[in-house]
Amino acid sequence: MSEQAEIGVIGGSGFYSFLDDVTEVTVETPYGPPSDSLFLGETGGRKVAFLPRHGRGHHLPPNRINYRANMWALRSVGVRQIIAPCAVGGLQPEYGPGTLVIPDQLVDRTKTRQQSFFDGETLPDGSVPNVLHLTFADPYCEAGRQASLRAARDQGWQAVDGGTMCVIEGPRFSTRAESRWHAAQGWSVVGMTGHPEAVLARELELCYSSLALVTDLDAGAEAGEGVSHEEVLRVFGENIDRLRQVLFEAVRELPAGSDRKCECGAALGGQEPGFTLP
Repeated sequence: MSEQAEIGVIGGSGFYSFLDDVTEVTVETPYGPPSDSLFLGETGGRKVAFLPRHGRGHHLPPNRINYRANMWALRSVGVRQIIAPCAVGGLQPEYGPGTLVIPDQLVDRTKTRQQSFFDGETLPDGSVPNVLHLTFADPYCEAGRQASLRAARDQGWQAVDGGTMCVIEGPRFSTRAESRWHAAQGWSVVGMTGHPEAVLARELELCYSSLALVTDLDAGAEAGEGVSHEEVLRVFGENIDRLRQVLFEAVRELPAGSDRKCECGAALGGQEPGFTLP
């Protein structure tokens, strides 16, 4: 494609824009349409592609997002590193609303999502992906995590370094019993979109890191009526300006293409995918 970017930002609930001066690009993928157009612009001398995860009108619930198309579309415009802000519930009392967590682990509790490109199903061009098994012990790019932590601290936001994100199917929130179980495992936060984004990024040899903004204490971590979508959007809105500043700074902090030393870019380990990477 003529329009190119090097860094992708995937925005979730309450975060439908990132850059002001953008070029809107429509991308076709073998997996169908992504959530929306890509919005390409520049910040801090870095070319960025922004993708609204739920669509710009928030018309896609977490369980209906075409995650494979989203990741494919970002790579097809040149993206090799992704930062993905998301709204999450705190599972531990110390992770109250306004806490920023940079997780280093995740637990997948989704049920229905397509979470691999290597499924052996024939693509529209006739190519057949091989069935591959990739290492996923550390799901997030450490370089991206460290860039995000430095960016948050530079903005005076003491982000939590590490923690486990539990990803549930949605769109409903957890029951109290589920929430208490998640908390009892020692997991940090719970969200609905961090998986399969992370594993699909790894399969396309993309760096992926998450900025998890706690908008509420999950149902089992507090007494009361439980979580509401309105509450999530309210707290996210209260923190949107400083989250944008952290993102701008994190984008600048990410290593340039030639300085990308992490293992994400060689995740396939020489294995043949059976199709041409975009």
